[in-house]
Amino acid sequence: MRALAVVVVAAVAGCMPPSWAANALLHPPRRAVTQKPSRAFEAVQFDGAGVPLKGWWFRAAAPKRGTVVYLHGVADNRGSGIGIAEHFVARGFDVIAYDSRAHGESGGDACTYGYYEKQDLKRVLDGVETRPVILFGISLGGAVALQAAADDARIAAVIAVSTFSDLRTVGSERTPFFASKGNIAEAFRMAEQEAKFRADDVSPMAAAARITAPVFLVHGARDDETPPAHSQRIFAALPEAKRRLVLVAGAAHGNALTADVWRQVDAWLQGEIP
Repeated sequence: MRALAVVVVAAVAGCMPPSWAANALLHPPRRAVTQKPSRAFEAVQFDGAGVPLKGWWFRAAAPKRGTVVYLHGVADNRGSGIGIAEHFVARGFDVIAYDSRAHGESGGDACTYGYYEKQDLKRVLDGVETRPVILFGISLGGAVALQAAADDARIAAVIAVSTFSDLRTVGSERTPFFASKGNIAEAFRMAEQEAKFRADDVSPMAAAARITAPVFLVHGARDDETPPAHSQRIFAALPEAKRRLVLVAGAAHGNALTADVWRQVDAWLQGEIP
């Protein structure tokens, strides 16, 4: 979610017009896919909701336990999923990692933080061969995963790391104390108009009440980009029997996946997806 910090700076009263802030929100920097997996993979293209999505498909040896779909964070790309693929393929899962719309090598030029991205994901899942399907999302990717899980029964489990509870809240938290609320509101309005989406509908917290799949939330206790209260709000909204939250002491936004957390994730997943 680092790109939202650009919006914060842009929306400071008297410094940048709301149109600049709206542009920064919708168009995070594209990061080139420079990493190359050492494990064998198939280069794939999925047909998203009106945009092509470039990705990699890693195949596990039979017998297979299911498919993990990796969803990256804002201003990132599928390259950050290489380690995720290494971890899960070795444990019997196929892994799909693809560039979100307006990221990496995928089409589209506007990031809507889950509004259209969950529709893209639905089309990716249409092509999944091995079930059950587990979503593994980091930051923005976790938000997309949670919003999609509320409406797609094919999703068997969600692991969401350092995610946000809703777009307006995380955007507002990143504004300096001297920023104009009017400018921020106008920036959101212009972004909504340009990308044809509703910011208030981008809410993993609202989606949580409708999720029937088990959810494992991970958040750094010292995350000052997206405070842990975001995952705590989502956790509170999830059905009690299907939720788990791990707050990682000393961890910030980008380093919550410690060795101990991985052990907990594997044990949890073994219980949910034997």
